[in-house]
Amino acid sequence: MTTNYFGLIIGMMMTVFLASSVSADPDLLQDVCVADLTSGVKLNGFECKSNISADDFFFAGLAKPGSTNNTFGATVTPASVQQITGLNTLGVSMARIDYAPGGINPPHTHPRATEIVFVLEGELDVGFITTDNKLFSKTIKKGEIFTFPRGLIHFQLNNGKVPAAVIAAFNSQLPGTQRVANALFASSPTVEDVVLTKTFQVGNTLVEKIKSRLAPKNKYGSLTDCWTVF
Repeated sequence: MTTNYFGLIIGMMMTVFLASSVSADPDLLQDVCVADLTSGVKLNGFECKSNISADDFFFAGLAKPGSTNNTFGATVTPASVQQITGLNTLGVSMARIDYAPGGINPPHTHPRATEIVFVLEGELDVGFITTDNKLFSKTIKKGEIFTFPRGLIHFQLNNGKVPAAVIAAFNSQLPGTQRVANALFASSPTVEDVVLTKTFQVGNTLVEKIKSRLAPKNKYGSLTDCWTVF
């Protein structure tokens, strides 16, 4: 059972590796281009730094569960180029997502990548919505995989009574994340109330109530800051 379990993880990693050949990111023109995150040069990616080491390709941040003591009961631990600078130009990244019982990773999109998740523990209700508003959803369990196509709104919900966790992989070094509710109700500057009242056919009072609940909090209070760096 253990062999099969780790075999599935290895299989998913191979999928990510092969996906880099059809990456959403530009192709690399040299063996490596470790990102210089301190450079002020603006590129479609990051400028390469000259002094590199094995540590530029290493990250231990996905080994342990993240705290789920926040508004949504879920935490995303990213492993993108901003955590692993050696990923620059390689067109891949990962993340770990932990969910408390009842926790949700709210509807969001990744504009630059397709996502594939592998369930480490627990059980999740997951789904994505196509551009013609058709929902594709499924309950996935430990050892199972689900894919979210690039740019489509999707979500994960832990309806179980025990914690859950997944490893997610992306075919971009920096997939980007835009949460639907925050984009509409917590943008800066804010979207005019009249746009939201007409769109959702509700009154100003309800719009303001939603805005107040989604207002940016510290990194321990919501998922907002966690996703900002992904």
